[in-house]
Amino acid sequence: MTAPKPASGVTVSIVGSGPNGLAAGAYLAQLGASVRVIEANKRIGGGARSAELTLPGLIHDECSGFHPLGLQTEFTQAVDLGAHGLTYLWPEVQYSHPLDGGTGGAALRSVARTAERLHDRRWHSAFGSVSASFGAVSDDFLGPVISIPGHPLALANFGLRAALPVTTIARLFKTEAAKALWAGVAAHAFRPFASPFSSAVGVALASAAHTYGWPVARGGTQSITDAMASVIQTGGGKIETNRRVESIGELGSPDVVLLDTAPAAAASICGDRMPARIARAYRSYEHGPGAFKVDFAVEEGIPWLHEESLTAGTVHVGGTYGEIADAEAMVCQGEMPERPFVLVGQQYIADPSRSNGDVHPVYSYAHVPSGWAGDATEAIIAQIERFAPGFRDRVLATHVRSATDMSRYNANYVGGDIITGANTMSQLVFRPRRTTQPYDTGIEGVYLCSAATPPGAGAHGMCGYQAARRALTKLKLL
Repeated sequence: MTAPKPASGVTVSIVGSGPNGLAAGAYLAQLGASVRVIEANKRIGGGARSAELTLPGLIHDECSGFHPLGLQTEFTQAVDLGAHGLTYLWPEVQYSHPLDGGTGGAALRSVARTAERLHDRRWHSAFGSVSASFGAVSDDFLGPVISIPGHPLALANFGLRAALPVTTIARLFKTEAAKALWAGVAAHAFRPFASPFSSAVGVALASAAHTYGWPVARGGTQSITDAMASVIQTGGGKIETNRRVESIGELGSPDVVLLDTAPAAAASICGDRMPARIARAYRSYEHGPGAFKVDFAVEEGIPWLHEESLTAGTVHVGGTYGEIADAEAMVCQGEMPERPFVLVGQQYIADPSRSNGDVHPVYSYAHVPSGWAGDATEAIIAQIERFAPGFRDRVLATHVRSATDMSRYNANYVGGDIITGANTMSQLVFRPRRTTQPYDTGIEGVYLCSAATPPGAGAHGMCGYQAARRALTKLKLL
């Protein structure tokens, strides 16, 4: 990785304080640039926020809750967030998948032990070699896809699996537990399982679990935001809240503008200064299904029948492989399934400081159609109750955020799309538009840095970091 020259004297304005905007600001501020971050909301962080949503003393992550792709990246090697208060913690079981009757599967840090517990050696065949080289290959896929890889053989090994439909990899496994465990992690892509490249997200997350685990931030995901903000402010940068930027002209004449926004919003902010063809591409950018989130205050935690789920940070709830495949297909077609796929977060397992005595914060969201205006609360409770009888009686309080609420909470989550863009085959390769320079907006000095750019969703900050590196290249500082 080429080291940049000092950026003293460079002025930077960043619109949006999500993890990518803050990552870009932290990286540039550390190099000496004069950074200003402007946020429309009262609080910074975008999807990387935490709050007492249910009862006093219970810390809930508001969106991003687990960070398997946030460790040992080029950004974290360049910016020491640990020196600004960030600490990661790990559960015993990284993620689990309960089935009816108290059976199920669980992913551990060791791929060999995971395969052994699943009674399916093919789990090791599927993920062993990718996990072994994941540290190297992640440097390549956490950046623009159209670039010269630093580790071509490892990337090819990863790419062969990532290009497959979820259905193809599922056929490798012999046991129902292994198939279900794969379905749960693959469902993070919000894509029909028969689609080409639908395995890409699942392969990355499963391999990361066996390499870095799925850690949580001590004190809540807000700690990631606070650490990046601290880097910016330590470097003399300023953060403004409660200010919505409607036009790029409001920013004056900084050397660099970074937009941590959805593509359509970037086109609106840039107005006539953006070339028409790029504005059209941004406005036609495809968003994916939505998320309906319910946070619970649960006395004594969730009484899972599946023993390994009791110590899992993340629990994927949805039944068998076939049930999840059907539910995801319906959601992507705009239909709400009776039994949706539900992701349950038990961050307090790794970080007990989030709890208040025997009352614990539980995070959950269901996959729902884009912009769905219905209420999935009962469907989520019923799915958890199915695998944890008695759960309903332990719930002391709830906080609900629908798909439409999600889009109000964070303008980048169009229709409740918390991953800021559909993981279609074309958008996995070319996002936010067909170009070899995905961060360029067509306006000199103005760059898009949100999760709509490579490498996509996650509080890893790599979209912002890569956009900042592009800006430095254009300034001839890299």
